[in-house]
Amino acid sequence: MAKGDHDVVVIGGGAAGIAAARRLHDAGIDCLIVEARNRLGGRAWTVPGPNGSALDLGCGWLHSADRNPWVAIARAQGLTIDETPPPWARSSLGFQRGEQDDYRAAMAAFYARVNEIAHAGADVSVAAALEPGGRWNGLLTAVVTFISGAEPEKVSARDFADYDNTDVNWRVVEGYGATVAGHGAGVPAAFDSPVLRVDHGGKRLKIETANGALIADRAIVTLPTTVLAQSETLFAPALPEKLDAARELPLGLDDKLFLALDKPEEFEANSRLFGAKHNGKTAAYHIRPFGRAQIECFFGGDNARELEAAGEGAFFDFAVGELTGILGGVLRSCLKQKDIRGW
Repeated sequence: MAKGDHDVVVIGGGAAGIAAARRLHDAGIDCLIVEARNRLGGRAWTVPGPNGSALDLGCGWLHSADRNPWVAIARAQGLTIDETPPPWARSSLGFQRGEQDDYRAAMAAFYARVNEIAHAGADVSVAAALEPGGRWNGLLTAVVTFISGAEPEKVSARDFADYDNTDVNWRVVEGYGATVAGHGAGVPAAFDSPVLRVDHGGKRLKIETANGALIADRAIVTLPTTVLAQSETLFAPALPEKLDAARELPLGLDDKLFLALDKPEEFEANSRLFGAKHNGKTAAYHIRPFGRAQIECFFGGDNARELEAAGEGAFFDFAVGELTGILGGVLRSCLKQKDIRGW
């Protein structure tokens, strides 16, 4: 139950909230994480998979791993870092001879144009970097949705260009979500306690939750911008400038689906394919990640949003339709009767 008197209350138990609370707790400062869910981690979420494996239903890649602080945190927890190159750095299935080289050249030119226009004047959308009538615009659009969760016309060219990527991408075998949640071990937390209001009108803060009120000297708010943007009554007195800023930073959408393979030996481990080469509403498929008998399917942007609206089964139907269109009966015969699904 969320109650009591604390030096600092951290609102939100995702990666940012955990990191803040960990630092405070280790410094001997009385703090409490208040989380609406029944777990830590936020969009980083690992669940048990088949045969003792771990499935990351949320984020799964340690991007810029050569300097990503979560690498050291995972290793300190005794977890295993897989440094196998990511599937997008390898040849993809489904391309005809010469097509992948052509696509990679188009991708490199696209990134160069994004960097060129990003700081040339007024901020424009990433769509301005697409070559008019370009052969690979559909696939480039899909890739942007996987990276940013939204189509190029909805993404700032400056933000996209400012993402400082070192192209070193690793994974945690036991799960990225498990790493993030594990970083909060020992830090006091109140679960199933959505914050209803933060009253900052007095000498101390009064934080009202679904399970009682908290008193604190300080609060650190780490809620997603989309949640803040819809929380007109969260702060009393109101903080309209902060809510307006949150509305200017909407989050994109990415979803995942896992399919179980009955005959994994039919496929090369850590291989990849796109469902369609010239359509922005396609998915990417990581076949046998970690060598496991699975296909990890990625959906982004409007495609993910439309499939969510159609219901959970729509993701499965979409993925199987795309995969069988490329792999045919080989895939159908390799899918287990019971599929692993999650996002």
